Amino acid sequence: MTNNTLTPKEVQQYLQEIFPQFDAVITRIDKEGAVLEQITDERHLRPGGTVSGPTMMALADAAMYVAILGNLGKVALAVTTNLNINFYRKPGPGTLRAEARILKMGARLAVGDVLLYSEGVDQSVAHVTLTYSIPPQ
Repeated sequence: MTNNTLTPKEVQQYLQEIFPQFDAVITRIDKEGAVLEQITDERHLRPGGTVSGPTMMALADAAMYVAILGNLGKVALAVTTNLNINFYRKPGPGTLRAEARILKMGARLAVGDVLLYSEGVDQSVAHVTLTYSIPPQ
């Protein structure tokens, strides 16, 4: 495993190069994980006016990817092998925050979880567990 840690700004710039549709803001990266924020609006809503499940899953997946990039460096081919989500509450439009935590960073697999928070709600709105495959160097 390499030790090519990246700053939030470096990861944000790198993602603009390799993943231009990435539209969240990285607010923190450290050894434990990463925090991202995404502003949601009518494009992200499902019928009933709540943020859609696919929007929440995408933000959680991006948060874990950012945490991995921040800790390993530019490993574009790290890929999700498993994602499980439990929805707790219905988030409305506004800022959605993803707090990713790396639970295990191995040479071949990274395992983590993400808590999602909706603006104005103290408790998490969803819990996500993820496993990523890390490409051989």
